Amino acid sequence: MIYEIFMPALSSTMTEGKITSWVKSPGDKVEKGETVVIVESDKADMDVESFYEGYLGVIITPAGESAPVGSAIAYVAETKEEIEAAKQKASGQGSGQNTAETTKVGNDEEPPAKLVSSPTTASTASIPDVVISSPRKAAPASVPSRQIVSPRAKRIAKDNGVDLALIAGTGPNGRVTAADVEAFLKPAIAPAPVAAPVAPVVTAAPAPAKAAPTVALGSTQALTTLQKAVINNMNQSLSVPVFRVGYTITTDALDALYKQVKTKGVTMTALLAKAVAVTLQKHPLINASYSDRGIEYKSSINVAVAVAMDDGGLITPVLKNADQTDLYTLSRDWKGLVERARAKQLQPDEYNSGTFTISNLGMFGVDRFDAILPPGTGAILAVGGSRPQVVATKDGAIKVASQMQVNLTADHRVIYGAHAAQFLQDLAKLIETNPQSLTL
Repeated sequence: MIYEIFMPALSSTMTEGKITSWVKSPGDKVEKGETVVIVESDKADMDVESFYEGYLGVIITPAGESAPVGSAIAYVAETKEEIEAAKQKASGQGSGQNTAETTKVGNDEEPPAKLVSSPTTASTASIPDVVISSPRKAAPASVPSRQIVSPRAKRIAKDNGVDLALIAGTGPNGRVTAADVEAFLKPAIAPAPVAAPVAPVVTAAPAPAKAAPTVALGSTQALTTLQKAVINNMNQSLSVPVFRVGYTITTDALDALYKQVKTKGVTMTALLAKAVAVTLQKHPLINASYSDRGIEYKSSINVAVAVAMDDGGLITPVLKNADQTDLYTLSRDWKGLVERARAKQLQPDEYNSGTFTISNLGMFGVDRFDAILPPGTGAILAVGGSRPQVVATKDGAIKVASQMQVNLTADHRVIYGAHAAQFLQDLAKLIETNPQSLTL
């Protein structure tokens, strides 16, 4: 019997996938449940496992190339003797005879080959489920004989003249990640150790200089899978009638709270996400979205926060049930999400389950901006930087206060201007007068 390995659909927007690396080579034994190939989806690298036991007969789509979702990317033979038949099947040179064990149906036709892997989304329900493993950490004790390296790790290694054979990967199946290469580079730039110190000496190592752009000016660079996914989402957003409402929020009380809790690991991102989530409890319409059936009110408040990727593109890790999660757990969750996002190890549910999105460019000194509405949501909040401003009080006095500009982009099929204004008004009231409640 010959089995096909199909390009799986790892997200609802994925139309094609890129082969990051093949864990198995032609002729290798394949066990049931064993990882065969690592596929780059629009947001993450995922392990694809085999449903069946056999031998990898032939690879149709090599590492570094892309294939449409649902297309065959390799054949697996049940026995060694059938490997040649798998090669003939791939090249289209099969004799038409049943060289593998099959059952004739209809007009002496061979039945479709069984699937090893296949898409998971509802839109491709005609293809069975794919087995995708969670990211695993491999012990860095030794480098595997067949080294698997992420594209970003290859670029960093090339820019810094590093021999990848010297690096033990800590990613799935011993895969060398960008973090592995960066960790390998740290000893080279750290200061020499002080001999026999009387007390521990802590010296900050200078940050490595950013590598010069490797793209030649005047050339054209192909889009990454992640960039293509962003473009697809943005094209979908063009069909949505949106409007924008801005608001000025005084952040003195929030800034004071942040100084108190940041030593406990709390981030400003977690504070903002928590404030938004608590306010959404009072405004379920802002957390809803449009569908052909009508307005869909979400059963949970999942706050997605936009994160720019180093190699291009954008991803939105999701803080699930942000309204019900305490601030400190929320901060720990966020740290883990960002680390996995940059290592391309997020599971699909960790980046596509957001019900409301925050885009914060304030850390770059941006005063205000408009955000584009992500597909499948009703609103997104653009957050500018907080800075001192001269303001007039209600009694006519003048004082200096820190303020930030926020702009809500909303789907007008679901949300009207008054709804958006009331939400922003309540968010401002919470941040300005009662941010301490976020720690409860």
